[in-house]
Amino acid sequence: MYELKRIGLNEKAQIKKLFKDVFTNEPWNDDWSDEEQLNMYMNDLIGQSYSLTYGLYDSDELIGLSMGYIKHWFRGTEYYIDELCIRTDRQGEGIGTFFMNEIEKAIGSIGIKKIFLQTDTFAPAYEFYKKRGFIEEKGHVSFSKEI
Repeated sequence: MYELKRIGLNEKAQIKKLFKDVFTNEPWNDDWSDEEQLNMYMNDLIGQSYSLTYGLYDSDELIGLSMGYIKHWFRGTEYYIDELCIRTDRQGEGIGTFFMNEIEKAIGSIGIKKIFLQTDTFAPAYEFYKKRGFIEEKGHVSFSKEI
């Protein structure tokens, strides 16, 4: 069966491989060909004192990944997920739901009260999160500016 593990820099090679395999393909099509940029991004996500990364394993194989950080907020401690994925060829098997349930149990056991994340409304992940009880934050908007 599947096993949830808290992972980090020691598993960086596995993390990078799964991340690239998922996010350089449909529907994301992100360009992670710049290895230096990818390494810096991975260090941002998994190499900080407040990083919180979970891997979902099927035997010794990493098939799910959640990378984010712990944020101490006035309403309580939150897990802010920056990246979450299931290996593309394993999607649609209920693994994502299992993974989210295990993450919720794990963070609850360490006193985290809320998960916060962002996704694109056109992405399949949007419906995935809605079906699992996530609600859109009213009045919250993301901004960006190219410079």
